[in-house]
Amino acid sequence: MNIKQIPRPISGGLILSYKCSAECRHCIYACSQRWPSDWISEENLEMILKQLSGKILSDTYGPRTTGLNSGLHFTGGEPFLNFELLCKAVEIADKLNIPSMFVETNCFWAVDDKFTKEKLKILKKKGLRGIMISVNPFYLEYVPFERTDRAIRISLDVFGKNVMVYQLEYYKKFKNWGLHDKIPFEEYLKLENKEDFLRNVEFFATGRAPYRLKDVLKDIFPLLSAEYFFKEKCITPFLRSWHNHFDNYGNFIPGFCAGISLGDCRELDRLLKEGIDLDQFPVLRFLIEENMYGLYKFAKEKGFKDLETGYLSKCHLCMELRRFLFLNYEFQELKPKEFYNHLD
Repeated sequence: MNIKQIPRPISGGLILSYKCSAECRHCIYACSQRWPSDWISEENLEMILKQLSGKILSDTYGPRTTGLNSGLHFTGGEPFLNFELLCKAVEIADKLNIPSMFVETNCFWAVDDKFTKEKLKILKKKGLRGIMISVNPFYLEYVPFERTDRAIRISLDVFGKNVMVYQLEYYKKFKNWGLHDKIPFEEYLKLENKEDFLRNVEFFATGRAPYRLKDVLKDIFPLLSAEYFFKEKCITPFLRSWHNHFDNYGNFIPGFCAGISLGDCRELDRLLKEGIDLDQFPVLRFLIEENMYGLYKFAKEKGFKDLETGYLSKCHLCMELRRFLFLNYEFQELKPKEFYNHLD
């Protein structure tokens, strides 16, 4: 057997469902309204949180504080679509003493001040430490900016310094522009130079982005041949202890590598103890042992044909390789299956 040990996860996000109120063009996890709800069951919720208890570490400033890459966050999809389940998740995690808990949201639900404060105070009372509010031009297509602004203002009152705005640069820009409602992305680009729209912000050319934003991104990310990315390693971002994800189907998702599973996070203790038998999971084996070149060579042998236009990033190339393998063969590590059906 070819065994590879997995680092113990010390921070990350629990995906309650991939169903979302939006269908953002940049979404790493290809979330949308069209996904089946498939909300995590209470049984699986307890199983996964018990497995994470004692492993997740607190933020640098203590268990009652939060940070983007610290503690545990509840995410999706959009967790506020099932507020009752979100409350249950917070309650269970709090009883298990999981530190630095926060929720990630697009704020579609923040329809007025009273309702918004009521929801946030309920979550805080149940043990939630903070909130991360997503702000960018892709959410702006689905969520009126007034709701985002309201959620930030009231969250600051409820959670204080444990409010994270991701990305803050976009929030400042939208405030300065005096935005109020939703804006189609095409209209946004009339207000913003293409060269400037990703400046000073973090962006991942993976997930749905290469398919829905290719015409925009090609002016920012030059389209390159597959060979260009062979020198870039996967092992560091792929097998890491921080900011991994655990989904409603029980998949242990490495980092931001959506659509691939290291194993069943409901049995995390066993997985960490026994490791992965790479001989049973070819896609994992090539990414771990031979990086992108190994997976590319494997897919080519299976019939993969390169995109004539080239690739925006190493992750874009990986997505194309894995999607080809998913559509034409059966690999148990390529999960969840719905992910590959919602990319474009």
